[in-house]
Parts: sequence; structure tokens; C-alpha cells
Amino acid sequence: MSAMHRFIAAALLLGASTAVTAPLYAQETRIGIERGAVPAGPTLPDVQGGEVDLSDYLGNGPVLLEFWATWCENCEDLHPDMLEAHRLYGDRVDFFAIAVAVGQSERRVRSHLEDHPVPYPTLWDSRGEAVRAFETPATSYIVILDAEGTVAYTGIGRDQDIVAAIRGVLASEPAG
Repeated sequence: MSAMHRFIAAALLLGASTAVTAPLYAQETRIGIERGAVPAGPTLPDVQGGEVDLSDYLGNGPVLLEFWATWCENCEDLHPDMLEAHRLYGDRVDFFAIAVAVGQSERRVRSHLEDHPVPYPTLWDSRGEAVRAFETPATSYIVILDAEGTVAYTGIGRDQDIVAAIRGVLASEPAG
């Protein structure tokens, strides 16, 4: 991607992520990937030097994906809610933070995580594979997939009720 394309992509993501302050849900409006879709999961490096094949998780229990950036104010505001959701449901839902490669470097992401740690893997989407797979419209975008790997929730912005979204996905799971 050329420098000009990266600049345009960064401007679009920054504009979209800072302009959206109210929650938007797939149940009301389509945001990103369509609810009911069954996406393929790309393999992405994690910021600790490992690698995660998301397809190993999709279809093997609920999964939450958070698309974020160090410069995203909505993401910063959403951070405490994400930590609380993980505290409540981290034993039942696989959480992944996906750092988009727009306006930030992997080194900057690692540095940011030293001051703002998360208790779940942070993946580095250097080539936009996850952004494309999940039709990510902006940062602060959340996708929750059900146990079968079907998109059950999408939302964007700082005012999402992540706990309620997870609770809704878990409530719709068949009793085991």
C-alpha cells in the first residue's frame, strides 16, 4: 500500500471512529460484516511474537474480536468495558484485540500495551487481513461470533454495551 493510500485509509478510519459516539448494532443497522455470516479467520501474528490462526477458534465456542488503535479515542473509552466483559465472560468467550495497521506501528502497539495491558491476546493486522475478513468499517468495532462461528453481533463506538451483547449471544446458545 502506498504512503498516499495509507494516509487516506488513516484519515477515513480516524474520521469514522471519532465521529461515531452512539452505539450502532447489527440488530438495528448493518455495521461491517453481515449478521449471520460465517467468515474465515486469518492467521495473524500476536504482539508477543507468536501467531494465532483465528480459524482454530471460530466454530469452537464464542469469540469476541475488538478492532482498535492506539490513537482511537473511542477505543480508549471502551477499554474499561472490554476489561469488565473479559472479567465476567473470559472463561466462556475467547477474546482477541486486533490492532489495525493504520497510523501506528507494531512497536507503538507493544509500547501502548505496557501502559494499558489487556488479559487476552493482541494481534497485529499488518496487512489488513482481519479488517477485510470482518469488513471492519473503523476502529472501536466489535464482532462477536457464536459457538458455531456465525456473526451474532457487530457494533461500533464507545457506547456499546459489550456485557449485554455477550450475554445475548450466550443466551441464544443451545443448552449443552
